[in-house]
Amino acid sequence: MGKFAAQHHFFGYEGRCAAPSNYDADYCYSLGYTAAMLIANGKTGYMSSVRNTTAPAEQWIAGGVPITMMMNMERRHGEMKPVIQKALVKLDGTPFKTFAANRDAWATNTDYVYPGPIQYFGPTEVCDQPTKTLQLEQQ
Repeated sequence: MGKFAAQHHFFGYEGRCAAPSNYDADYCYSLGYTAAMLIANGKTGYMSSVRNTTAPAEQWIAGGVPITMMMNMERRHGEMKPVIQKALVKLDGTPFKTFAANRDAWATNTDYVYPGPIQYFGPTEVCDQPTKTLQLEQQ
């Protein structure tokens, strides 16, 4: 008789993911290309960055950010350590305020707008748009 051994796996990220939109593909390509250019030019210790991402991709601004510019000193286990600060949900930001103002209606009605990728192929005004969250953050 064979043995059985259960193996646990968290499917939270897989369950929330979707096919990438054109926006996602453009953004990831831009980050990868910029990272390659940083490496090719000897800029180690930098993170690839793309700004102005609510504009059309042709108007995006690519560059690099030194990792040290993202570091903060925090006390960890009794010692001060350089760490990248956690990014928490800003409860006073426009995305959360929009959610809070609409959550009751979204819980009972079918007027919910999916905040992530819509679809990969189709009209530019649908497929090439950044997520609703990013649009709200840039207001």
